[in-house]
Amino acid sequence: MSAALHPAVVSAAPLHPLGRWAGHADRWLGHTVESLAALLVLAEIVVLFAGVTARYAFHAPLVWSDELASILFLWLSMLGAVVALRRGEHMRMTALVDKLSPARRAMLDAFAIAASVAFLALVAWPAIDYAHEEAFIVTPALEISNAWRAAAIPIGIALMIVVALLRLLRICSGRQIAVALLGTAAVVGLFWLAGPLLAPLGKLNLVIFFIGVVAVTVFSGVPIAFSFALATFGYLALTTRTPMLVMVGRLDEGMSHLILLAVPLFIFLGALIEMTGMARAMIQFLASLLGHVRGGLSYVLIGAMYLVSGISGSKIADMAAIAPVLFPEMKKRGAKPGDLVALLATTGAQTETIPPSIVLITIGSVTGISIAALFTGGLLPAVVLGLCLCVVVWWRYRGEDLSGVEVHTKRQIGRLFAVALPAVLLPFVIRAAVVEGVATATEVSTIGIVYSALIGLVIYRQFDWSRVKPMLVETASLSGAIIFIVGCATAMAWGLTQSGFSQDLAKWMAAIPGGSYGFLAISIIAFIVLGSVLEGIPAIVLFGPLLFPIAKAAGVHEVHYAMVVIFAMGIGLFAPPFGVGYYGACAVSKVDPGEGIKYIGGYIVALLVGLILVAAIPWFSIGFLKT
Repeated sequence: MSAALHPAVVSAAPLHPLGRWAGHADRWLGHTVESLAALLVLAEIVVLFAGVTARYAFHAPLVWSDELASILFLWLSMLGAVVALRRGEHMRMTALVDKLSPARRAMLDAFAIAASVAFLALVAWPAIDYAHEEAFIVTPALEISNAWRAAAIPIGIALMIVVALLRLLRICSGRQIAVALLGTAAVVGLFWLAGPLLAPLGKLNLVIFFIGVVAVTVFSGVPIAFSFALATFGYLALTTRTPMLVMVGRLDEGMSHLILLAVPLFIFLGALIEMTGMARAMIQFLASLLGHVRGGLSYVLIGAMYLVSGISGSKIADMAAIAPVLFPEMKKRGAKPGDLVALLATTGAQTETIPPSIVLITIGSVTGISIAALFTGGLLPAVVLGLCLCVVVWWRYRGEDLSGVEVHTKRQIGRLFAVALPAVLLPFVIRAAVVEGVATATEVSTIGIVYSALIGLVIYRQFDWSRVKPMLVETASLSGAIIFIVGCATAMAWGLTQSGFSQDLAKWMAAIPGGSYGFLAISIIAFIVLGSVLEGIPAIVLFGPLLFPIAKAAGVHEVHYAMVVIFAMGIGLFAPPFGVGYYGACAVSKVDPGEGIKYIGGYIVALLVGLILVAAIPWFSIGFLKT
């Protein structure tokens, strides 16, 4: 799933005088917003770590720390969304767009920006109205008007309109801009005129807006968050009497769960462990253990993804930390590049439940399931799928020639272990702290950040200060894209619930034959498809509140169900030809996607076998939960 415009398209766009002016304005505005967003990430780390230190070290809790963190978090989410829109980093489905000619791709890119502007313009006044209404609320700890927090929404929307228009001027020709804006305005106008005809259609409008509008916009390359938002706005505005201020409230609700503050902090932590050399130290230690056995480095790849996965919040970041270390040596041993990228992609799906997974945190946020229970339940199922992948590796590499491969002595292994120990301890410290209730998922991320910074500075002596600001900006951008899509999907899920769709879905799912196993089978198929189209977080936020209560009513433990749907979405995300995570793995590995498709089938079958085992045997997911 990509958001960046195609280089060929950008270079082909004429740089007219207005475009040059837009470029200067965009650079100035971009630098300002990025600097503010980076400062907000840093402020969140300082505020939360100060709160943890005051509570645990001095037994004098800062009663205002969570409230201040919540206020700053909404500003971070909105400014991060602005940065992501400016940089073209909002999640998009580009599988069909990529097959078009450069000229048609450029036209659709212009329409994607124009559609985003259309939603932002439509929701701008309700956002201002919402912030005004929030001014009458006083926060309990800081005793300030809640408008200081709510103002982030209209200001963020206004900034997104500006950066989107500047982006149009920078990369599109005058004709493309005119066609995109006029065409989008015409479509919006036609829907508005059709309002009296749509209102009597009842639940058929769900198909028109939440299937038709979403499908057309998503597959046309409109960022998924804006596709959800446009469909929801259209449905509520044209077929109900719901004030649009309510939709803004649902956006705010989706983006304001304090547990989601873990998202930017874990993303920054992932960047830190790569920058400080901790990831490389872990991988080198694992390679010394298994590098001398047949398929050993493939086992190391599976194990390294298990250790590193989840901390960064981005599978691409996990892969980028591992592939450059292992792939050169694996290629020297005769491994096919296609087989390497196939295994890398499938380990991305296999490790989706490894805590502190952002998907797990999102599930906890939208369904109310204990984060500690999800973190505990996610470890063993990933081992089951990893062992299934190991079986395929063993079969494929049973005849590997190991002549000339260095066998590390016990002393060398011990030395590498000593070097890697501080890094190896980090994932276990994070997971243990959350599972044992020492810290929340949000708080423990700040402990991990401080720990990693100290390890990089004192032990590994590897800390590039010049990379800190770019890392903070990247964190803000990725966080903004994730949190904004959570907000839009929350509003969409609310609209579906108000329509009575959830009750209808519950009745249909309850009627599926086979009881709990029949329900799980249908869910696996549905989420594999959803994973290939929407990625994990949008699908979870949209369908989690609807399906998890049904799963519980069908007799499926909610943690068990979470593991099943996460793995199903992971398989959809990383399985070609539609799984966009697969193409991300190819990009990181610098391998042609066509090469990997020849080898990935066996690994996908292994994942499916593992998924069936996890679905059939609930103990893998809930056996270690505290009752």
